[in-house]
Amino acid sequence: MAPHIVDKIAEVLHLKHHHTEKAHTDEAIPAEGSAAAVPTKSESETKSPVFDASKITVFFVLGGPGAGVYIFHSGDLLRAEQNRPGSTYGEMIRTYIKEGQIVPMEVTIKLLENAMKDTLAEGREGDGWVDGRGRFLIDGFPRKMDQAEMFDEQVCQSTLVLFFTTTEEEMLNRLLERAKTSGREDDNEESIKKRFRVYTEQTMPVIEHYNKLHKVAEINATATIEDVHEKAKAVVAKVFSGEHIGNTTV
Repeated sequence: MAPHIVDKIAEVLHLKHHHTEKAHTDEAIPAEGSAAAVPTKSESETKSPVFDASKITVFFVLGGPGAGVYIFHSGDLLRAEQNRPGSTYGEMIRTYIKEGQIVPMEVTIKLLENAMKDTLAEGREGDGWVDGRGRFLIDGFPRKMDQAEMFDEQVCQSTLVLFFTTTEEEMLNRLLERAKTSGREDDNEESIKKRFRVYTEQTMPVIEHYNKLHKVAEINATATIEDVHEKAKAVVAKVFSGEHIGNTTV
């Protein structure tokens, strides 16, 4: 996802960005959200949603690798956990990321849930943050159908998917350019092409699922950051005005 576009959407929502720099500190993942506290699937099967969807607005931000509120970047949370001293899952997360595979959903979803709880506990001010309400952008999640189902069933019903699209060639060029400064182990051409395959096989069914629920706003991300921002801002504004979006293409 193009980070500048996501940041601009957050400005519209008057929300703070969950910065990568903060995510790499020891305090980024609270004790409750540490790997040792992550439940197994069997422990979570009977959970009802933690958050009330009538109060909590959740936008999923999806698109091919490089297609590019309070923003949670699921990848940032996972990278922070892999670097957390004593993390049981650190090495496992590192291997999954390097191979371009998706980290087990129990880990990702628990980290997202705890991050949402922490943000709501801050008692933030402004529109959308009173009486237990909150607004969140979750970037790069869900990547698989079981992730989508578990989050909607156990954490909070999502409001809308912002689906950014562009060509595979453009995505590859953007990621190779990012690789020059990112320092990420998975920012190399081999890993990037693996991620494209995983995206096609595992994430596109998620988009199709939310399409059937009339919850997808497809946004052409080939244009300039400013143009894409204006399109996304218009979609978000409609949601907060109470307008039913349904499936739309902008």
